[in-house]
Amino acid sequence: MNPEVAKAMAEFFAGMMENESKTTAKVLAAVPDTGRDYRPDPKSRSAWELATHLAASEIWFLDGVLAGAFKYDPEAEKKTVGSFGTVQDVVTFYEREVPPRIQQVRRLSPEKLATAIDFFGAMQEPTVTYLGLANNHAIHHRGQLAAYLRAMGSKVPSIYGGSADEPMSGQ
Repeated sequence: MNPEVAKAMAEFFAGMMENESKTTAKVLAAVPDTGRDYRPDPKSRSAWELATHLAASEIWFLDGVLAGAFKYDPEAEKKTVGSFGTVQDVVTFYEREVPPRIQQVRRLSPEKLATAIDFFGAMQEPTVTYLGLANNHAIHHRGQLAAYLRAMGSKVPSIYGGSADEPMSGQ
């Protein structure tokens, strides 16, 4: 991949992530603190586990892109997740931490964005491609969490159009 293409892709993904992050924040905010332990099946993550994973992992992906290397530090993750006492803490963290990282991504050089980095030995791709992976990862977990909301007694916000609980304008 040449640097000019990588830069164009980064701008595309950054815009997409900005829009998706607003929706993710709405879904996170819809999780009731009283429903944190909800899980639809014993194999499923709890609503709290999904919400905290969603918020922390999006930061982790963006930090890996910015650093040009992915490292997993379970103690750092435990510290971040341990700092959350309420769902609002998760939302506040997410809304505070994601936007500036997206702006930092926009400032990465075309050459850095085109440089291949390793993802735990599973793949080596140009840095910019991990923005797509990060976005898909967040959408995946956001969808899981959104599917929990009604069962927890909450309302489902509009995601890609109106929902029964939050119709689009004019519906």
